This record gives sequence, C-alpha cells and structure tokens, in this order.
Amino acid sequence: MDLTHRDVGGFAFAQLDDGRVVTLPEIEQQCPRNHEHRFVLLFVELKAQPFAGVYVDDLARVVVGVGPQQLVTPGFLGSGVHVREPTGSGCQLSADFSAHRESRRAESPGVLSSDRIKQLRKVSRVEYDIADIGLADKGDLRIEWASRRMPVLAAIRERFEKEQPLAGYRIGACMHVTSETATLMHALVAGGAEVAICASNPLSTQDDVAASLVRAGIPTYAVRGESADDFYRHINAVLDTHPHLVFDDGADMTTVLHRERIDQDVVGGMEETTTGVIRLKAMADEDVLRYPVVAVNDSDTKHLFDNRHGTGQSSLDGILRASNILFAGRRVVVAGFGDCGWGIATRAKGMGADVIVTEIDPIRAVAAAMEGHRVMSGEEAAEVGDLFITATGNIHVFRAEHFAKMKDGSIIANAGHFDVELDLVALDEMSVSRRVLRDNLEEFVMPDGRRILVVADGRLVNLGAAEGHPADVMDMSFADQALAAEWIIQNKDNLRPQVYTLPKELDHEVARLKLAAMGGTLESLTAEQSEYLDSWQHGT
Repeated sequence: MDLTHRDVGGFAFAQLDDGRVVTLPEIEQQCPRNHEHRFVLLFVELKAQPFAGVYVDDLARVVVGVGPQQLVTPGFLGSGVHVREPTGSGCQLSADFSAHRESRRAESPGVLSSDRIKQLRKVSRVEYDIADIGLADKGDLRIEWASRRMPVLAAIRERFEKEQPLAGYRIGACMHVTSETATLMHALVAGGAEVAICASNPLSTQDDVAASLVRAGIPTYAVRGESADDFYRHINAVLDTHPHLVFDDGADMTTVLHRERIDQDVVGGMEETTTGVIRLKAMADEDVLRYPVVAVNDSDTKHLFDNRHGTGQSSLDGILRASNILFAGRRVVVAGFGDCGWGIATRAKGMGADVIVTEIDPIRAVAAAMEGHRVMSGEEAAEVGDLFITATGNIHVFRAEHFAKMKDGSIIANAGHFDVELDLVALDEMSVSRRVLRDNLEEFVMPDGRRILVVADGRLVNLGAAEGHPADVMDMSFADQALAAEWIIQNKDNLRPQVYTLPKELDHEVARLKLAAMGGTLESLTAEQSEYLDSWQHGT
C-alpha cells in the first residue's frame, strides 16, 4: 500500500499486530474485530517527508480493545482520542481526533529523534496487562518526580550502567507498582537485567506508572482494583519469563514458586516487607525454602526508616485523604507496636491525637507506654477508640466482638500488607446496610444504628487511599533491594536455601550515601579513640 501521497493529517500509517497496515482514517472502515477481548497496539510509523505540509512530531498510537460493546483507545498522545463502536459493524474516530489533528497542523513542525522512536517501538514487543497505555506520559512525569528524590538509588544506577552486574539475568518482581518501584526497575534494567513486574496488592497499582513501564519496554501485569484471579494470573505471567531472581513484597510470588511451579530454577530472591519475611522464615524452619532469600526488610536502612517514617506518614495520609478527619483530640487505637505501629503512633500523637496501643508482646507494650501511649487490650480499646489502625501482619485483629463495642462513627483502617487484619466478612454479616460515602470510605450500619466506616476496603491504607511511602524514604529501601540482587549474584555459589540479611557494610554504605545526600557529615574516630575502643586494658 503506497501511503506516501496520502493526506492523513500529519500522521502516516498504523500497523496491526497481524502485520496489516492501515492509515488512521481507514480504521473507520477496518476496525479489527477478531482479537477476542485483548488489547492490540497499533503503531504509526514515521516518515521523513511532510504530509500535507505537516511533519510528524510524535509517535501516534492507538490501542484498540475489542469488547462486547465498545472499542476504546486510552488516548492519542494523551489527547483523549477515542475509537468507539456505538452500534453496527463500523468504527469511527471521535471528534477529539479531528480537533487534535487540526491542533497539530497549527503547531511548529518537528521530528522525533531515532532514539525516541526506538523507545516507543519497544512496546510492540512487550507483553502486558495494564489499564491504559495512554496514561504513559503522566506516568513518566510521576516517575521523574520520584527519581529526583532518590539520590542513593540514582548513584547505584549510575554504577550499574558502567559495571553491568546484572547482565544475563532475568528478574521477576511482585511489588507495588508505584513510581518508586519503577525507579528501582529502571535501575535494574540499567544494570543489564531483563525485568518483568506484577502487582503485589490489588489496590496498590498506579495505572499511569504501569503504562510508563510498558512503554519503556518492561513487561508489566498490574491493574488497580484487579480481581484475585487476575492477581495470580499476573504472577504466573511474570513467572512465565523464568526469572533467575525474584523480588517479592509479601511472598506471594515465592509461595506460588513453592506450591505450583516447583520445577522452576531460581538463583535467589529478595523480600521487601515484614509479612513476607515471616512467611519465608517459616518456610526455612520447615526446610522447604528452595533458594536463598535476602530479607531486605531486616536491613536497618529499611525497617528503621521505611517502616517507621514511611508507614507512619503515608498511613495517616491515606486516612486523611479518605476521611478528612481532624486527628487532634481524637482517640487513635494502633494495633501492634513494631516499627510500623511505632511510626503510626508517633505521628498520630504529633498531630494531637490521644494514642492507645494494643500489643501481645510485653516488651513492645512497655516501649509504647514509655513513649507516652496508653496500652490496653483490644476489647477495652474498642469501647473508647475513634479511629483504629492495624499494623500487625496477623489475621482478624479487629473482629465481631470489637465491632459490637465500637462507637457510632468509628473508623477502621489497615496498614498491614494483607487485607486480613480486619474481619470485614464478620462486619458485613453484622450490618444491615452498607454504602460508599466518599472515595475509599465505606459505611456499615449496625442493627442498632451505629455506623462503622472502613477505609480502602481494609487493604493497605497508604497505597489503597494514597500514594504510599514518599520516595525520599523508599530511596534507601530500594537501594537495599538493588544491592541485594548484586550480592546474591556475586555469592550465589556459596549461599544455601535460607533467609539472609544484607551484609552490614552494604547497609552502612546506603546510610552513608543517604546522609551525604541530606547534607550531613559523619564524625571520624581519631587513632587514639580507635585504639581505646579496641582495647580491654584501659582502666577507670
């Protein structure tokens, strides 16, 4: 088909996934109708010569999803173009397309660089399942903003680009698909790895970030709000790439590898969160763990900062976005006083809340008391609390007997990784009605008229109702992840199938880099001081 003399408004032609070539206007007559509910990427190839006096100044793209009622594009260069099939057998381009085409005519002509063309064409070779490829531009900006605030990971990425320590290795990641995670994925790719990623929580995906990753050539399987079936289908899609290294957040991918895909060989893994580490240690204790795993969560530069400062701030951020409540003067019940609970309680107290802590560990309970918090049992706290936040990693922390005692208007939220800490099945069975009051805030009405409100469906509140941890603190956590991958590769011949902690020297190096980025300077020991600390012979 000779397209060089056609006026297509500055755009050349599109290539379907079966190799057929059509001009964009021809999509009106040639909508693909045999793709059975999957997404097809159509690229508009670029020509050096102008068409009707207009140069192509970006790569036009259309994604057509064939569904039972309509065909929709996620956007034409972010312009909101839609291809719809309202009735009958034909397709039509919306008026938005024509308006966009005319606006292009009025702009100064420009031509994409060959590097940009190659980058965008990567998508045609990437398998993925995301919400909307048209969100990629927005995702690029979100990732750019996060990466600016992750100087430690940037330094590691710069070294990785030069040394290529991950060359020849495939990485499968099951993590929150956020801008911070995307920054880590780009660092791993810079180090030579082939990467595929899926979501570690159905509500934690940032759809624009997922689109950006796909456009950058990284297979991504993540849709915010995906079903449980899709969640595990996506895990298996990543495992179909046969990764050598597994990045996990909650140990779901690791569990699938140990239950259903035991034939796959894995060199090693990394685990991001407390809940996942608990699972891995249980597997190691039962002697069923098949490969070495670094418990990144146990690194000081992870749990002392990510868990305390990150979870503390982002959990309250999620609750505030969902409810817009005032913390000052409110009784806030925090279940669990580990690093995450500690951070939540500290920040709630700093905002003027009266904080109550529930704990099963006497040492942590005393620590909470000495931080100035009241310590109660769950049943005692249920009668007086206004806001309840779980951070335990355990199941049914607040359940029917607690719901029966909670005051009218009580708000419950979960900051733990899995959505099992609140027994929402029991709450639903106890209620006579339920309705969504605000985004990420659902009201359950009890038979006596009391109302209990649930934030973000009881899922991880900081990602379900907000954006998760700030990039500034994830900088250290994901620097740990990148260094852990390199460490496993370097030491793979000497590692056994057990749970490891990142070596202290690497942990300290991350801290030194972070301190320097924050403008701090370490003190140095004098020779006299070093000798004094190393000796036992100095008396009083």
